[in-house]
Amino acid sequence: MLTGRRGDFVARPETHGGPLRIAMVAACPFPYPRGTPIRICRMAEALSRRGHDVEVISYHLGDTGEPLPFRVHRIPELSFYRRVEPGPTWVKLLALDPLLSRTLRRVLADRTFDLVHAHHYEGLLAALAVPARHRPPVIYDAHTLLGTELPFYRLGPGTRVLRRFGRFLDRRLPGKARHVVSVTDEIRDRLIQTGAVEPHRITVVQNGVESLLFDVPPAPTETKTVVFAGNLASYQGVEHLLRAVRILLDRRDDLRLRIVTGTDLGPHAELVRSLGIGSHVDVVLVGFADLPAHLRAADVAVNPRVECDGIPQKLLNYMAAGCPIVSFAGSAGYLEHGVTGWVVSNGDVEALADGIGHLLDHPRLARGLGEAARHLVVNRYSWDRTAEKVEQVYTAILGDPGGRGEGEAARAVRRRKDRPLPHLTVSRTPRLDGGWADGSSGGSPAR
Repeated sequence: MLTGRRGDFVARPETHGGPLRIAMVAACPFPYPRGTPIRICRMAEALSRRGHDVEVISYHLGDTGEPLPFRVHRIPELSFYRRVEPGPTWVKLLALDPLLSRTLRRVLADRTFDLVHAHHYEGLLAALAVPARHRPPVIYDAHTLLGTELPFYRLGPGTRVLRRFGRFLDRRLPGKARHVVSVTDEIRDRLIQTGAVEPHRITVVQNGVESLLFDVPPAPTETKTVVFAGNLASYQGVEHLLRAVRILLDRRDDLRLRIVTGTDLGPHAELVRSLGIGSHVDVVLVGFADLPAHLRAADVAVNPRVECDGIPQKLLNYMAAGCPIVSFAGSAGYLEHGVTGWVVSNGDVEALADGIGHLLDHPRLARGLGEAARHLVVNRYSWDRTAEKVEQVYTAILGDPGGRGEGEAARAVRRRKDRPLPHLTVSRTPRLDGGWADGSSGGSPAR
């Protein structure tokens, strides 16, 4: 057995032919019903089903009532920060992410892991902040590109500055990981073209979807129903959909827009009022468990996002539910126009309205598109397939003679006695005010 200084990383004995121990970094509320947390959660679940030992390190926020087949370590409770919407904030960057890195380092010191699987840029930064000699190789899971996404957030600098800074990070950060996993071919191609990573160091691993969950009766409706399901962040393009509904209502009065989400309309409420469409818009606040019934009730489901380097999880959900889909081209993902969906030009609100109206007027065509979309995802995109591809990446890295560390420092080492891993547990972590994340006091954190 290798020995070394206290706190240094030690590689486990050769395990790439059997179960692996993975530290998965989730710089987000976890679990939570939107794209990034869903990918992390379903991937971890599927890897656990395949016999691997997964532990997730995440923020203090999330649906802690959901039983999980893996352990979750949370950062200390920050009672003043309850924001669950996507995107960076200064509090996340200056407080949550450093705490995430500190929690990861504690977890890595406590048990010996084969790999760190870091999701999104903030997860990667948290992993890289742990000195190389204290951690195993890092895999970066690229869900999107910052050059595309950052301009949608209000961080102070203007859109142009954020776009340039995002592109700079896209070029500089991914290559610092041992290997990169990308959600789409588009992300892979862009990272290679910009020199961010060499072709042999990046692998496409697409999202899956839980198709069986969408085999449910539809929710009741009394009129033609157009559905949008997802969060209401600015990058979603909800304003385009609202304007398209205004155009449609000038032509017909037999439709309602149903927005299925987890929050109120927020800044979109004023646009709804100014367009005069409030009497035709329903906001339905539900969790993921109730989502399938609302999607099954859709005469048309709309994806109004203009740009997405990854695959919107809502799109896969629409497809799994067999929804007739109208989407802008920039985020259409797996959709093929006239075969599995109706794809229109980016940002063209008139074309979006025309597409919705066309499918409402041609229900046989709409049903055919929805059935074809569902057939595609059922046969090609499952989380078990996603986990199988990720497992192949893990095995390739650990089978590489240089894959068990990042430089000589990663070979210098310590090993502590492993403790049994209880399933269905969430570790208790101390709050900054001296209490515990679950509201209790005294005692010691659950390990």
